[in-house]
Amino acid sequence: MASFVGRHSLHKLRTIHFVISRSKATSAQYVASRARDPTFEKLMGQYKNLIKFFSIQDLILASPNLSVPLPYLSRLSQTLHLNRGAASFIQKYPHIFEISCDQVSFKPIVKLTQSAFQISHEESLAAAAMIPETVSRLICLLSMSSSKCLPLRTIFRIWRELGLPDDFEDSVILQNKEIFTLCDNPHVRNTHILKLVPQSSVFKPVVENWRQKEISKENVNVEASEIQFGFKHNHPPGMKLSKDYRAWLRKWQKLPYVGPYESNGRVKKTKNGMKRLEKRAVGIVHEFLSLMVEKMVEVEKISHFKKWFEIDVNIRDLFLDHPGIFYLSTKGKRHTVFLREAYDRGCLIEPNSIYDARRKLLHLISLGRRGLSMNNMELGSARKTEDEDDEEEESQEDDEDQESHVEDNL
Repeated sequence: MASFVGRHSLHKLRTIHFVISRSKATSAQYVASRARDPTFEKLMGQYKNLIKFFSIQDLILASPNLSVPLPYLSRLSQTLHLNRGAASFIQKYPHIFEISCDQVSFKPIVKLTQSAFQISHEESLAAAAMIPETVSRLICLLSMSSSKCLPLRTIFRIWRELGLPDDFEDSVILQNKEIFTLCDNPHVRNTHILKLVPQSSVFKPVVENWRQKEISKENVNVEASEIQFGFKHNHPPGMKLSKDYRAWLRKWQKLPYVGPYESNGRVKKTKNGMKRLEKRAVGIVHEFLSLMVEKMVEVEKISHFKKWFEIDVNIRDLFLDHPGIFYLSTKGKRHTVFLREAYDRGCLIEPNSIYDARRKLLHLISLGRRGLSMNNMELGSARKTEDEDDEEEESQEDDEDQESHVEDNL
């Protein structure tokens, strides 16, 4: 248990009314005191294992014989965040992985099951089919940078979240030379910058779609100025909103700001100027998450775009200070942020074919060892062992969540 706060204190922090003024004693306290949403926590509880699966899948698919030696995976256990070792993780998901003996080395090797391989193939086909849409998302991403360019390695960090094919350098960038161009990075050797060829397109942030719908509703209880610069809010269930917070939120909604595709110019670091910078950062991250195929991304990955998007505020604070717009989860030793308005009951409101394929993999993960051909005693024993392992691992991660922190430079 973290030494910063006891369980009783954490419970109090989570149930008190949300107020704007807060004490930043430690990052751990601040993260632990956030209002948790059971739906997102349950989703991330499954998704953390999907992330581990992707790491192993990429190694398998990169191999000429579509297999990886189990001893090799065991040596990478710590890197792949396999807390109980590679063998334990592989055996826990027999619907996804299968272990056999190599005919030459006589060592155990790991392959994807036919079901997992088929779903992986479906995702690849979906990514290829969505290239025109993906090109548009990549254009938007580059357009949020004042220089209309981004380091190629930052794109690599989110290629899966952006729905890019794994060969996107060839299939997306080189195939669209009239839109994108690659050049050497003058500041870092042996790296490249992806630039957007100048164009006259004008982009509209996704949030404008919500604003137009709200204006058409003619809600007499909401002022037009709250919608003009406002964002949709959907606070975590059970979160009590104080009168002061509601008043602050209405004032914040009316605050004008520079949009994600507009030039920020020079903003004075006055109190009002910092408020506008903070709201602009909310708009940028809101648009950034809207471009992701699952409307979610690790906080650490967003931080690599901070300089290029000219975000001058702490990104972590954006998510914690605006729980009606974003949800921050710390499951799986990762800080992952979701765009709340994009989800309903743990599912995307507007799914896509890539998302659908990943949901199929999540289903295989949720099966665990269930559904295998074994007698009832063995099946019951396997389920009990699996449940005990999951409970122990969840307990360990809950403690780690309370102790973890995101660096202030995010």
